[in-house]
Amino acid sequence: MNWRFWESITYEDYVNMAISLGIILIAFIIRKVFIKYIFYLFLRLSNTEKTELLNHALKAFEKPLRVLFVIIGVYIAVDYFPYLDQDNDLFESINRVSVIIVIAWWLYNLSSSTSLLFMKISDRINVEIDQILIPFLSKAVRVIIIAISISVVAQEFGYEVSGFVAGLGLGGLAFALAAQEVIKNLFGGVVIITEKPFSLGDWIESPSVEGIVEDISFRSTIVRTFADSLITIPNSTLSNEPITNWSEMGKRQIFFNLGVEYNTSKEQLQKVLHEIRDYLENNDDIHQETIFVQFSEYSDSSLDIMLYFFTNTIAWGEYLTVKEKVNFKIMEILEEAEVSIAFPSRSLYLDNESNPFWAMEKQRDENQN
Repeated sequence: MNWRFWESITYEDYVNMAISLGIILIAFIIRKVFIKYIFYLFLRLSNTEKTELLNHALKAFEKPLRVLFVIIGVYIAVDYFPYLDQDNDLFESINRVSVIIVIAWWLYNLSSSTSLLFMKISDRINVEIDQILIPFLSKAVRVIIIAISISVVAQEFGYEVSGFVAGLGLGGLAFALAAQEVIKNLFGGVVIITEKPFSLGDWIESPSVEGIVEDISFRSTIVRTFADSLITIPNSTLSNEPITNWSEMGKRQIFFNLGVEYNTSKEQLQKVLHEIRDYLENNDDIHQETIFVQFSEYSDSSLDIMLYFFTNTIAWGEYLTVKEKVNFKIMEILEEAEVSIAFPSRSLYLDNESNPFWAMEKQRDENQN
């Protein structure tokens, strides 16, 4: 059977098959030359601020364009191949679907640059778009692109999308029950975006998580903790919790009690209070609106000085540096005033009359006399 098949192939068929393979090979060569020289030339020319959107569109089209060259090459090669027919319905459907997939691929890649598009639009119409809304919209655009592409491909192969959607309506209750958590998280994401308790890059704290917000999707919010791990928390959980946004601090608090020994005199204590207060009030790193340096109370083993003030910086590292400088200066002030920091201690007083050792000593002294 195979022998008869090969005998039926004519010289012209061999030539046409060779032409088909040659066309595919030429398509690969043209693709390589075009991408390397012409396409990258357009990329370099569009790499300016004015043509930034065009540059993103070209970059998004690079990989789909490589596939498009192959599709075109195969389509032309089939016209010469003796055992394939360009007019075949299945081949035409596959060819159209391939082009649809290439276009959808390009739009999907381009949707990652929607942040740039939204920012350009907001600059034109003078409307501020929150940073946390942009990735959410970008993901929404991608979902829409995928949904439309799937429906178009399904229709191309003869499937009725409207019938499929109607079929979903029959099992709508079961679907709704199964998708309860998904819907909760989706609405949780909407609440987070509309109320805007935080934005991308903010340091937040809730009962469930603390760290820097890196991303928000339809289902969850991704937070990088200070241990450099990533936590994915459902939007429904986060939207129902109290959230502290530490990045919204205008200043950062320092509060502690400084205990000095009870043998510190009134003059020494007043001098220490005055010098610490004077230092803080003349320190550019300290916020001048609220500064308290007060002799607050008599503790069990110390005279307590309350220090309550704020740093101008909210950055963690800079805050620690300012706090360290203040601590060293306070140490210096205490040393100059000859005041010592108290530590927990307890004095024990013994009543000699009830002390059996004292009674024995007293009896011995009387006997000697």
